Amino acid sequence: MIDLKKHLVNTSDNIKEALRRLDEIADFEILTLFVTDNEGTMVGSLTDGDIRRGFLRGLDLSCPVQDFMNTPFYYLNDNGMDPMKIKEIKRKGVRLLPVLNKHGKIIRVIDFKSVKTILPVDAVLMAGGRGERLRPLTDTIPKPLLKVGNKAIIDYNIDHLRKFGIRNYFLTIRYLGELIEQHLGNGHDRDINIHYVKETTPTGTFGSVGIISGFKSDVVMVMNSDLFTNIDLEDFYLDFIQQEADMSIATVPYTVDVPYAVLNLKDRLVEGLSEKPTYIYHSNAGIYLIKKEMIKTVKKSGYLDITDFIETIIKLGKRVIRYPIVGYWVDIGKHEDYQKVQEIVRHIDH
Repeated sequence: MIDLKKHLVNTSDNIKEALRRLDEIADFEILTLFVTDNEGTMVGSLTDGDIRRGFLRGLDLSCPVQDFMNTPFYYLNDNGMDPMKIKEIKRKGVRLLPVLNKHGKIIRVIDFKSVKTILPVDAVLMAGGRGERLRPLTDTIPKPLLKVGNKAIIDYNIDHLRKFGIRNYFLTIRYLGELIEQHLGNGHDRDINIHYVKETTPTGTFGSVGIISGFKSDVVMVMNSDLFTNIDLEDFYLDFIQQEADMSIATVPYTVDVPYAVLNLKDRLVEGLSEKPTYIYHSNAGIYLIKKEMIKTVKKSGYLDITDFIETIIKLGKRVIRYPIVGYWVDIGKHEDYQKVQEIVRHIDH
């Protein structure tokens, strides 16, 4: 995490003070200072390159920072994150990007070495299931807390979402939910906010989403907490926006090889043969992007599966699309799946 204090300098400071600040920054890749006025409003940025160019113009060590600083400068508004704008800024080689409040004051700094982008979505992680097929492992530990390598399954998912700048989380919990709550807390040690939705009875694979009232973003990502995947969430989101979708379903291919010739029929008439055909189906991967307004169609209480929710909004004429996952994806539902991800994690950078 970036220590903002080390990167702040005042317009009235002389450039010698700015050089001292830059010298204190250990990472040469982030030699950037943010220039503020006496009210704390950001008015410019300053790099060692800006200082060199100032000296070439005839400035000296006694001159104030404001004579060297760069304006305009790149920044984001806290009340509106545009991933396309962020993508363009990253293409220009910007490593540190300040986030300003409505008064122009810096509230935090994004470091693109640790964060890929800032997606304007809230995340719902479904973590209330019993994990019957993984017994006896889940007799005393909820499935999201089972270790993969040296981390819990849910930690991998949260860390992956954090890389895309997602900060607001809702966890639906029921079976041994108190252990999940103890493990994650409020999320502040990870620079995120975690809220818990406690189910007292089973509500299906989507029912608990309908009782959440604290969404801050217009788009909500709903994800099963027992998945192990490196889905590109930035591309997922941008595709959702560009396709003007109301809901996008992440999918994985499922291949069926038929070992026999298959008849091509029209009623009882044989029109041809397909020799040992292969069929590819697009299977639900348990990750969804949904416009917040769509969730209003969910009952505020009661049982509802995601399949019923999808059918409902399709019947309402809403635009539901699919997004193909390129990368790895494992639904940790059985012991074989659990062993599979133990092998995968040994060979990935995490």
